[in-house]
Amino acid sequence: MDDPLFPAPPVDVAPGAVHLPGWLSPERQTDLVRHCRRWARAGMVRHPMPRGGVMSVRMLSLGWYWEPYRYSRTLPDGGPVPPFPDLLGTLAARAVADALGEPPPPTAAPYDVALVNFYDADARMGMHQDRDERSDAPVVSLSLGDTCVFRFGNTETRTRPYTDVELVSGDLFVFGGPSRMAYHGVPRTRPGTAPPELGLEGRLNITVRASGLTA
Repeated sequence: MDDPLFPAPPVDVAPGAVHLPGWLSPERQTDLVRHCRRWARAGMVRHPMPRGGVMSVRMLSLGWYWEPYRYSRTLPDGGPVPPFPDLLGTLAARAVADALGEPPPPTAAPYDVALVNFYDADARMGMHQDRDERSDAPVVSLSLGDTCVFRFGNTETRTRPYTDVELVSGDLFVFGGPSRMAYHGVPRTRPGTAPPELGLEGRLNITVRASGLTA
């Protein structure tokens, strides 16, 4: 399938939640995949859950180390957390401006943490809230590789009402304001749908957040 001449218009999924199809150019996608491979040399983990079981998604933390359900400045072995890349902070600020129509206010907490999640064909993400941050800055989510079904729900419950959004490689999803605490998850991916030029089997999701935490 040929790339469209013009990107699709933004889609308002809920108040404060916007999907921008094709926001990342093919060149930017290739560049981000290359960076993800370099960052992943620090190691990606499948976190154990407090109630048992292990996450099926492999995860890498940048800036702050996240594990269910807290942030820390050091890795479990006591080593330093890989630094938060400036390029992701710049990209997140532009994403918020493009999605919500306005840049973050000067007093807003800076974007300082990124989670790089890798989904193979069997990986899923259950419905959850991003509630471990002290900042209410919008969450920025970038999709690379295989298409996924992104389930975006409400702020009260993991169940309906929710909206299923298909995110393809290069898509941007931003949620903040009244949707900042909405439950969301990935019930399935579509293996083999990644753009061939990425050389990627599976899906990479880069989620950029402002922790609002201090060292």
